Amino acid sequence: MNAPAAGNFQLFIEGLIEQKRSLGYPYDTSARILKAFSRFCESHYPSETVLHQEMAMHWAEKRPGEHVNTLMRRITPVRQLAKYINRLGHEAYVIPPGIPGKQPRYVPHIFSDQELQAFFAEIDRCPANPHSPARHLVIPVLFRVLYCCGLRSSEVRRLSLEDVDLETGKLRIRESKGHKDRNVMMSKDLLELCRVYHSKVSCIFPDRLAFFPNPCGTYYNDSMIDFWFQLFWKRTGVSNICHGNPPRVHDFRHSFAVRRLNLWVQEEKDLNACLPYLCMYLGHAHLTETDYYLHFVPDFFPIFKQKTLEKCANLIPEVAYEER
Repeated sequence: MNAPAAGNFQLFIEGLIEQKRSLGYPYDTSARILKAFSRFCESHYPSETVLHQEMAMHWAEKRPGEHVNTLMRRITPVRQLAKYINRLGHEAYVIPPGIPGKQPRYVPHIFSDQELQAFFAEIDRCPANPHSPARHLVIPVLFRVLYCCGLRSSEVRRLSLEDVDLETGKLRIRESKGHKDRNVMMSKDLLELCRVYHSKVSCIFPDRLAFFPNPCGTYYNDSMIDFWFQLFWKRTGVSNICHGNPPRVHDFRHSFAVRRLNLWVQEEKDLNACLPYLCMYLGHAHLTETDYYLHFVPDFFPIFKQKTLEKCANLIPEVAYEER
């Protein structure tokens, strides 16, 4: 059970959390940040009962070594809290929207064929563990579903048995980013792999809830998937020679999108017609989120750059490329 808020703005914080959750938002991370903000106010402004400018801007100060994206995540719930307090007819200072400034967009690592082959070879050697009897079965299939379907790690780990249709190959992705459901189809070979996997895991956990069960038969958390990725990635031997930013689990999703675009170019598909399908498949709220991947395709797949310049150069947003 989550601990209740305390301190200067307890009633307002609990009211905002209750409102967000009544609308269907999990609001877990934001709730933790608001409770941390309440403790911050108790420590620095113990007698204050009004969320004033000095207090809000003190919270909005960048901490040593803090990434701007982390600062943004700290500021946003407090900004929402101030607006909530204002709507109730009380005074509260709203942190201006221009703070902390524009967030730099992370440049993803696009996996090469060599890197993918090395990684999947390592996870296929995952040993059995007596404390986690299905782990050696879960890891190889979970990461293949993650990559081959372009899913977020939270989406793959939350798959329940009823979300995976082993007859048709349809995955039902529930309550994803933006709190929307969508359907994703598996390829035939991935579907067959999941059928074999399911029959083996069912012998270990006949009454499990999760398609990819933890040692208790329920759901893993994202930190465990991150841990597995780093563990097996370091074993590949290619981790010290890869270029660009260090790979993350989420980069499987980026790599899936870029490779899909490249295949469409090789097949001479009309990207203007295909991009909306990729947008829906990935669960993006806006087409601009999918357009973002067009920036990376020329860097990693020269054929895309060549054919696009010939057939649809106006489709790719202009980017200043540095000579290498």
